[in-house]
Amino acid sequence: MQALRGLLRKEWYHVLRDRRTLAVVLLMPVLQVVLFGFAIRTDVKDVRLALVVPRPDVATRELAARFEATDLFRVVRVLPNTAPLQPLFARGTIQQAVVFDADFGERMARGLPARIQLITDAAEPNTGTAMQAYASALVQEYEREQRARAGAVRILPQTRMRFNPTRESSNLFVPGLMAFVLTILASLMTAISLSREKEMGTMEVLLVSPLRPLDIIAGKVAPYLVLGFASVVLVLVEARLVFRVPLRGSPTLLLAEGVLYILASLALGILIAARTSSQRVAMTAAIAGTMLPNVMLSGFIFPIESMPVPLRVISHVVPARWFVEVARGIMLKGVGLEVLWQETAALAAITLVLLAASVRSFHIRLE
Repeated sequence: MQALRGLLRKEWYHVLRDRRTLAVVLLMPVLQVVLFGFAIRTDVKDVRLALVVPRPDVATRELAARFEATDLFRVVRVLPNTAPLQPLFARGTIQQAVVFDADFGERMARGLPARIQLITDAAEPNTGTAMQAYASALVQEYEREQRARAGAVRILPQTRMRFNPTRESSNLFVPGLMAFVLTILASLMTAISLSREKEMGTMEVLLVSPLRPLDIIAGKVAPYLVLGFASVVLVLVEARLVFRVPLRGSPTLLLAEGVLYILASLALGILIAARTSSQRVAMTAAIAGTMLPNVMLSGFIFPIESMPVPLRVISHVVPARWFVEVARGIMLKGVGLEVLWQETAALAAITLVLLAASVRSFHIRLE
């Protein structure tokens, strides 16, 4: 019994002495509850909507007011024709469009079937299906009210799903899985590998060698960079051959964006390894700092628009958010750098900041 008490005191001493490990272990459940509690939202709201009204009249204004009055939709454009819709959908400025026929109000007044078209971005099939259902329900409710008030009124909605007309879930998940796989390979494996070398003492030998910290980092991450690039190629091949995910944009641009994301993930793994005291802490911190945000706050599974404002703000510093948007834009929408330059610039800025922080951390260690 005395030996057991001595062992327990020893273990508690080691646990309490390693304050970083203790902090990470205590904060992990809190972080998980916050992320899962607020980020897991299947409801859809704040849909960016465009209204195409060739000839405004009483009926089109009444139905447009219905869309504007609900918190499900946010009217961002009112257009006279459908010509601007393609670039607006490609840039993600709008998620849905309601297109009225030129004689919509006239046909309703004469008791003839009035046509309306509902066009939805289905790059995220679950979100697209929900948006389509909400818009259709609102049109049907307006039709019932008009029929009860004016008699023979009929509205014929035509639905169209853009970018993913078959609503295949693989078209949603495969681009996001690219970011998930690269995170495991780059951030997690790099953090574990470098922290293991620190525990074994080999990293200290390198730090006192003539090699500069930047040289050490380049030598350590070069194999993972090559493996990450190979993983991007393999995932693209698998996506096309196995899951039939379209690749409508430039493969070269997608590979270049993949390399940029790999660099960001590698830099984050290096930073975690440099700032943690043991392999165990590095693994826990890598999971908390990369895996959870990349899954929950990247739009990989749950739409960012449905999250609370604080989480939407935090998602801007998650590299996977920008890479997932780029991958879906290139693969599903076929857009290029002229549309994705903002996402690319954000990913590049995050990469540069993480690289600078990781190099500085090695300078601190060397001092």
